Amino acid sequence: MSGKRIKLVSSAAIIFIALLPVFGGNFYVTLFNYIGIYALVVLGLVLLTGAGGLISFGQAAFVGIGAYSTAFITTKFGLSPWIGLPVALIVSGLVAVILGLVTLHLSGHYLALLTIAWGMTIFLIFGNLQFLGGHSGITDIPPLSVFGISLESNTRYFYLIWPLVGLAMLLANWLLESRQGRAIRALRGGKVLAESLGINVFRLRLAVFTTAALLAGLAGWLYAHMQRYIGPTPFDLSVGIEFLLMAVIGGAGSVGGALLGAIVITSLRTILQDFLPLVTSRAGNLEIVVYGCLFILMLQYARSGLIGLFVPYLGSGAPVHPSAATSLPRRTLPQKGTALLRVEELTKRFGGLVAVDRVDFSVSAGEIVGLIGPNGAGKSTIFNLISGALSPSNGRIVFGETELSRVRPQMLVQLGLARTFQHVKLRPNMTTIENVMLGAYTRTKTGFICGSLRLDRRIEAGVYNEALLQLRRVGLEAKADELVGSLPLGQQRVVEIARALATDPMLIILDEPAAGLRRAEKRQLSELLKSLRESGMALLLVEHDMDFVMGLVDRVVMVDFGKKLAEGLPQEIRNNPIVQEAYLGSVA
Repeated sequence: MSGKRIKLVSSAAIIFIALLPVFGGNFYVTLFNYIGIYALVVLGLVLLTGAGGLISFGQAAFVGIGAYSTAFITTKFGLSPWIGLPVALIVSGLVAVILGLVTLHLSGHYLALLTIAWGMTIFLIFGNLQFLGGHSGITDIPPLSVFGISLESNTRYFYLIWPLVGLAMLLANWLLESRQGRAIRALRGGKVLAESLGINVFRLRLAVFTTAALLAGLAGWLYAHMQRYIGPTPFDLSVGIEFLLMAVIGGAGSVGGALLGAIVITSLRTILQDFLPLVTSRAGNLEIVVYGCLFILMLQYARSGLIGLFVPYLGSGAPVHPSAATSLPRRTLPQKGTALLRVEELTKRFGGLVAVDRVDFSVSAGEIVGLIGPNGAGKSTIFNLISGALSPSNGRIVFGETELSRVRPQMLVQLGLARTFQHVKLRPNMTTIENVMLGAYTRTKTGFICGSLRLDRRIEAGVYNEALLQLRRVGLEAKADELVGSLPLGQQRVVEIARALATDPMLIILDEPAAGLRRAEKRQLSELLKSLRESGMALLLVEHDMDFVMGLVDRVVMVDFGKKLAEGLPQEIRNNPIVQEAYLGSVA
């Protein structure tokens, strides 16, 4: 569906919310005030969990930090609530940075468990510090006022909350469409993928974790001055789980899902609190059961959340076709024959196992080198050593004039070394061109603020044009706006090559690029790689298809049991008795 329908639906939602205080009673205005506050928290989870893949059960704690910060300084020191806003954001941000520095080195269930731990800890701190009111909380929090007009009434407060919600959703959407937004979405592909694109994984995790905390702190500020009383109960672990449930129900991968999830769960909770006491005296326990059943149903029938049910009817916005663009910097390729990669006495030990044993070879500009050997020969280990996934026990890997063992993996792409993967690593829910645009990450420097405010339009246009150029180069320009997960395997492998080309490399290392391809696809891939060689680029590939390798490469390096057994021209390797015995199984 076209972007017109999305604009129509968005406009209808804005009109409905704007007119709600006029046609709805005080009950609905109050309900939507809570929905707006919760939507801000869930929006942070959309960035953190839905886009970045980092599960946090502790967002309610950050809401509490924002609420307690503004409540404390406004009641104890008599300061304006508007001074409480930056205080709430600063304290929430600082706590997020401290917690992030400690916890974000972990991932998966370890990180989730830690968020439970510090969420519970912060909740207990709220209830046990007497200067924060202990379990009695803080009362007489002053209401907000604007130009002398008090926002004490729910209707007036409504018109503060919802413009902030709308602005936050707009900025979050713009962020996800920017350079940093693509990088956040790449985090779900794993650390190896992100680092291969030049992304500093820990720094990006910390940035999105802090952003989510700031949104929660803003929600806490709004909550404190709307309630005018706060205690520790609204910020316990169960509320944090409820926020995560809102994100999942609405659609954690969508900005609109944050609002939809907040509406559904908040409304459902209100209904259950009215209805369940009529059925049982254990209404609280039964409410949890209802949430659990809803969660199971969503995982079974709508894993993309409720908003995913509307995607076939809403579609996505029209693809961007920018005009004015900033050209991306481009490196000059070295002359053909210039040595780019030198592997010298490379050794890797895993305890008593020697996986790679004093291997030597080189790759020059304008050359394709094939690395072959039977399964378990050490080829993948050599690739992992070159790409920085492993550190060598002995020996050196030199790229240009830089020894790679001294370089962090995410810096390799800036040196001009790109890679593809044996098992395709693309983000299936991103379009083909967005996946290729990820390759240009290190060629621009725009950050979170620039992306959120759309100050990067000319630069983004340059990235778009570069990605389109590389797709045209590999013959997939027509697939630019399709979801890459819908493409066949052969085309996905070519998209990986286009993404590698978008990094502006001097050397690409390809891990079994022909695996799973049909004969015609292999022929097309061979022609593509030969054209890259003619442009002056260097390629190093691991491949098991001997016919594909021998018809493509300039030199072959054969390894077995971690040792280099032979090196030479394809025909020399094919006729080498040692190679035939070790690799082909018999001597011709």
